[in-house]
Amino acid sequence: MEAKAVCRHVRISPRKMRVVANLVRGKRVDEAMAMLKHTPKRSARVIRKLLLSAVANAENKGTSDVDSLVVRGCSIDNGPILKRWMARAMGRANRIQHRTSHVTIVVAE
Repeated sequence: MEAKAVCRHVRISPRKMRVVANLVRGKRVDEAMAMLKHTPKRSARVIRKLLLSAVANAENKGTSDVDSLVVRGCSIDNGPILKRWMARAMGRANRIQHRTSHVTIVVAE
């Protein structure tokens, strides 16, 4: 039985999110939670909350043993890019791109 949780439009770039996602992919849920709790990255907090949501979804679906769940997949996709302009010298401007992410976590027995 699989369960998944999705978080969209996270204001962290996908490149930074994938560093943390690679840590938890394929691990048991309790190991992944421990890793995320002690990882000093901003994206670890987002992925940890999403993993808790995926576990709750699995429990709600009727999974018999929540302790045996494994992180089957953790994918980070590109979200929309917020484009802004920053004033520079001599009347010029540079474009600033605020990247966003869509995070999907799948847990299974």
